Amino acid sequence: MATLIRKLISTSNAARVIAPYNQAVVADRTVYVSGCLGMDKTTMQLVPGGAAAQAEMALKNLEAILIAAGSGIDKVVKNSVFLKDLNDFGEVNEAYKKVFSKDFPARSCFQVAKLPMDALVEIECTALTGDVKTISAQ
Repeated sequence: MATLIRKLISTSNAARVIAPYNQAVVADRTVYVSGCLGMDKTTMQLVPGGAAAQAEMALKNLEAILIAAGSGIDKVVKNSVFLKDLNDFGEVNEAYKKVFSKDFPARSCFQVAKLPMDALVEIECTALTGDVKTISAQ
């Protein structure tokens, strides 16, 4: 029986983790990215400017982790977005559309009671590695 590889991902190009978990784990050709907050990688503080600014930074962190895992934004198959306040849905979507502009991945979005560091937004994803061909089934 073939051995599957479980690769632990850590990159200094994104904010480091704040608890006992990895930035991402690659299992076979699937990347599981842990929840990314809108934290500046240098200061390890949430960026100012509200939910949209935190979403933009969270997505930058997410993209850096995907690249370190041998993947990319274009290979994301599912995102989960967690919001402190669902009233921020519109402005977070505007930030989201700057990164995911076509061939959208599946997504869910939830309002949650509280996020780490009292963040306004957290985004996690599942992506693929290697050659990926996107087709539309109509």
